[in-house]
This record gives sequence, structure tokens and C-alpha cells, in this order.
Amino acid sequence: MKILYGVQATGNGHITRARAMNKAFKDKQLDVDFLFSGRARPNMFDMEEFGGFKCYQGLTFVTHSGSVMPYASFKKSNLRQLYRDISDLDLSEYDLIITDFEPICAWAGRAQHKKTIAIGHQYAFEHDIPKADDSLMARLFMQYFAPAEIKLGLHWHHFNQLILPPIAQTHTEALETIDNKIVVYLGFESPEDIMRLIAPFKHYNFYVYGDFSKSIIDSTRELRHINLCPLSREGFKKDLASSNGVISNAGFELSSEAIHLGKKILVKPLTGQMEQRSNAKALEQLGLGLSMQSLDQTILAHWLSNFEGKRIIYPDVAAAIVDWIISGHTGCPEKSAQALSASLWNKVESTTIKNFV
Repeated sequence: MKILYGVQATGNGHITRARAMNKAFKDKQLDVDFLFSGRARPNMFDMEEFGGFKCYQGLTFVTHSGSVMPYASFKKSNLRQLYRDISDLDLSEYDLIITDFEPICAWAGRAQHKKTIAIGHQYAFEHDIPKADDSLMARLFMQYFAPAEIKLGLHWHHFNQLILPPIAQTHTEALETIDNKIVVYLGFESPEDIMRLIAPFKHYNFYVYGDFSKSIIDSTRELRHINLCPLSREGFKKDLASSNGVISNAGFELSSEAIHLGKKILVKPLTGQMEQRSNAKALEQLGLGLSMQSLDQTILAHWLSNFEGKRIIYPDVAAAIVDWIISGHTGCPEKSAQALSASLWNKVESTTIKNFV
């Protein structure tokens, strides 16, 4: 079996999930090619494990100071190039297409009548889950951005729906927790706003990940409690594992990893992004995190002093999905997906929340 696996690369969450899936594929010695879209190749990091992957412009959104800019996003979109890329992508050598909300391989798979499986958090939104800013436009976007005949949605809880647990076992096991260590990854916020948020809290050590200008580096040189960290997969893994908590935008994958490690979570959803606002709502509803609609020092102070992390131990979902694919259960998708979902949720454990599942 030869597989093409498409990944939406706008943020790092989909790529993180692809790393776990890639390991599971390699463990079973499957032949898999990867395709990434939504981010230029030079802006990706630590991608060696994916070999000679394909990279396309795809579709993405433009942000400014923590908000989606709809008009700028539309202007940046090159729909003519997207159509050409979909039309020109030859899938004849592949037996199966997998899309993690990646539109080029998904639409090419549909056009060329290839069996296509969708794996990702966005596909959970086709079910009855906590949603914010829900609308017909949002539902249509989730349904048709990267379509597939078989869809496996992922979420922190099943909400009595046909949903799988998150693919969350991509970090090392938790190291000894340093109580005042906080990891910050607010990739859609301005560095200046982030520094203003955390600067007053000098009893904590903040490890802030991102790309920083010389002026930001110079302005924080005297702030010994703020550590500026370049984007690094291994460095981030180690800091998260030993931290007490994480402050981030409300992407799905990082929160999944933090929950799996028992770290407390404070999220600032990207303004104008329905998925992130819904994630923030779900985290609070499940008691797994707090949210703030703006970079709010009052909420941060409360979270630092009063909130405790909750640990949910999820099974190896990536390995289970690969075994499910190999076993040929995709032939009767709904029935077999129900069995896969039930078996995985039966393995979920929590040491901090009774009767979580």
C-alpha cells in the first residue's frame, strides 16, 4: 500500500500530529509520501523526518495582533494556483489519500476517485460538540475545505459523538515539574503585547517561544524572568514537559499535549477564528483550562495563582488508526469507525477527573 498524506501547515499543530502518524507508519513499514500546504518551505523547521516532501502554497489566513484579517487573507489566496495544483497533482501511484485538513490532496483525491480518509480536529465540528460563533458559513467551510469520504474527527472528549481521542503522545513523559516555570507560545500575537502581558509577574520564569527582532531581544535583556527561545521542536518538548503550565493560542494539538502531560492551560483564541474560539469554550466546559479573549493580566494572575492542571492519559491513537487502515476496516466506514472510537475511549484514563469519559 502506498499512501499520500496531506498536512495543513498554517500552524504547527497539524505538523505535530503528522509526526506522530509518521512514526506509526514507519513502525508498520508503510510507504508514505507527505504533502504540506499553507506555509512556505523555508518557514518550516525540523522537517527532516518527512524526507523529500511536496510543498504547495495552498490556502491559509493572514493574522495581525491576534486577529484573523479576512480581506488580507482573501487577497493572499491564489485560487487560480490552487485549482492548477489540484488539477496537476497526479495520484495514480497511490492506493490511499489521507488529509489532515489539507485541501489540495483532498480535492485531487475526489477528482481522481481515490479512497480518501480525513484525520483531524476540524472534522469533529461536523458533530454536536461545543461551538462558538457557529454559522452556516463556518459549517460549510469545515465540511468542504478538505473533503473526504471517511472522516475521523479528534477531540478531548467524545461528547457522545463518533469522535476519536486526540493524537497526543508526541512529547516525552513529564519531567519533574518546576512550579514557577511557564511556557508561552502565542504565535499569532505581537511580541510586544506578549512582553507587556508577562513582564509584571516576576515570581515566575517564562519561556517564550517565537521569532524575535533585535529590539525585542534588547528590551527584555534586563528581565531575568523572561527567557526568549527560538523555535525548536526538541527544546519546546523539554520545556513543556518540565513546566507547570502553558499559555498559548487555542490551537488543538498543543492543548492536547499539555492535557496529556497534566499541565495547566491558559488560551487566548485567535479573534475571528471559529475553531479556536470553540476550543476555548470546550476547554472551560470540560474543566481543562481557562481562556481570555484578550491578553489580560487579571486573568493571567488568577490562572497563575489558582488554577491546577488536569491530566488525561490518552492511548496511542496514531498507532490504532494505522492498524485500522492496515486491517482494511475502511471498507465499512461508519460501523468500523464506531468500533475504533469505542475501543480508544475505553483506554482513556484520568488521575485528576473522576468519570471523565
